[in-house]
Amino acid sequence: MWSSALPLLVGLSPAVVFLLQLPDSSATQEGLWQDYKHGRQGPDSPGKKPFCSWKCLLFTLQWPGAFCQSLDKETLCEIPPSINNWTIHGLWPQKVGRCCSCWPMFQSDVQELHPELKEHWPSLLKTQSSFHFWKQEWEKHGVCAACVEGMNSPLRYFSISLQLRAQFDIHRLLEGGGVKPSCERPYKLAEVHPLLAPLLGDKHEVQCVTDAQGREVWFQVKIPISRNLTTGCDHHGDRDSLQGHPCPPQVPFYYLPIDHQDPRRPCG
Repeated sequence: MWSSALPLLVGLSPAVVFLLQLPDSSATQEGLWQDYKHGRQGPDSPGKKPFCSWKCLLFTLQWPGAFCQSLDKETLCEIPPSINNWTIHGLWPQKVGRCCSCWPMFQSDVQELHPELKEHWPSLLKTQSSFHFWKQEWEKHGVCAACVEGMNSPLRYFSISLQLRAQFDIHRLLEGGGVKPSCERPYKLAEVHPLLAPLLGDKHEVQCVTDAQGREVWFQVKIPISRNLTTGCDHHGDRDSLQGHPCPPQVPFYYLPIDHQDPRRPCG
């Protein structure tokens, strides 16, 4: 075979001959994908965790009235006029191994969810479209969750997130307990935790940021859930890179109102 092909090869440029010797990248990607689907380790990752080794997820809701306080540059923040409630920050598997980078996301993947996603999972940054935010969350976290049936596509992953948002209606809980956004009235963890625990579980985390005036400001809530989407998973998970931290138990914090005109300074 090689002797009959030799005249052909001699006539080809060195660059073409080099390309002919490269492995089939589509076959490599297919192998990675099959490994990923079944939680197997690839041959180049000895000793690493299987793809689907995680046990818990963090479903994280953020309060737009304080999101801007978490940013270094105040000009980056923008709250769409229609947003007046808690929004989704993400659904994040914890302590994951190496996740597959072979699953891109396109607008058409979540087209039917666009209205709900824009309402409940909007971008609050001027420099980032909502789709770019969703795509970033899918590529960083969704592909890690996708090894579990029920979240194994962008459509399913975002559908589950929207269902969790509807289930964890913390705005209704807080209003029912008399906890409302205010520039004057601070709250303590002991007032908020008992209102949220019956729905979110005892292991939820109320997070704050420190604003320019040195005050603790309520920023987001992290809800640990198991693979079967029940609350109370003991995650002890990865720390994200944002400035949020657990609200100190003894220090009052502010639940600031949303100001669409001047989101960085909702209280003037």
